[in-house]
Amino acid sequence: MEEYFGDYRLIERIGIGGMAEVFLARRFGVAGFEKEIVIKRIRPHLNEQKSFVNMFLGEAKLATQLTHPNIVQIYDLGRIDNSYFIAMEYIPGRDMSAIIPKTKSNNVPFPVEYALKIASSLCEALHYAHNKQDILGNSLEIVHRDVSPENIRIAWTGTVKILDFGIAKAATQVHETKVGEIKGKLCYMSPEQVLGQDVDSRSDLFALGCVMYEAITGFKLYSGNNDLEIMNKIVDGKVYPPSYFRDDVPEEVERIIMKALTKERKKRFQSAFEMQLAIDKFLATTEFTPSSIHLANFLKQQFQAELD
Repeated sequence: MEEYFGDYRLIERIGIGGMAEVFLARRFGVAGFEKEIVIKRIRPHLNEQKSFVNMFLGEAKLATQLTHPNIVQIYDLGRIDNSYFIAMEYIPGRDMSAIIPKTKSNNVPFPVEYALKIASSLCEALHYAHNKQDILGNSLEIVHRDVSPENIRIAWTGTVKILDFGIAKAATQVHETKVGEIKGKLCYMSPEQVLGQDVDSRSDLFALGCVMYEAITGFKLYSGNNDLEIMNKIVDGKVYPPSYFRDDVPEEVERIIMKALTKERKKRFQSAFEMQLAIDKFLATTEFTPSSIHLANFLKQQFQAELD
């Protein structure tokens, strides 16, 4: 499948959701310039919904202002042939939504140190975004709203990247979703988000705690037979500590995860910096502190059969 889309050539569709189609694409320029990128193209029926388009464009414009080594960079935002799109950085690697089940199927307990390294990098990205200001020094008040395994990319180089910053707010305007799409996102929502309350940076930290929990234990924090059942569990706030499923989880790591997952946000970490500090402080006490090279090697080992 190849299709020209403005200055881009769409090579392969790599994802589709209620809001957009995602393509691996290539951009061409002068003197033989070529660059692989990712195009997120809004699905046709949504291009006619003005409220959605306005929110999507507004949130995407904010996201374009984020430049950080742990955030997938947005290169372009526009409209081609009545289709709104985002062009963003392509990161060869795998999402955590693929990595977590792969380690489980390989019967490899996800190394706690790697889960912490990933979380520390994400905290750094979240801290940057949460504190981003405009040129006048006013806070942009950016909250991701969808920190989930699907939006966490680990490059083959071991670099950790978070994507789709801010776009989740626009996605809340989309009512036509496939069965299971909402459920997948629900599992990582904070209690206040499920209740429809205003969310702040601490909601992202709760979601990050959910991802850490799932990586280390191999189980989603919340699951159920339908959306309502999952929502009730989240609002109830009951959490089995990670050591319930895995007895080699260090006490301090369990404390970090459980603090991030506290139902009352005033009892959670109050900033991504505070959470990162707790993680890095623990990593400094361990015999093995993983580098990006270590994480890269671990990732390649898990997917070796696919890479050969």
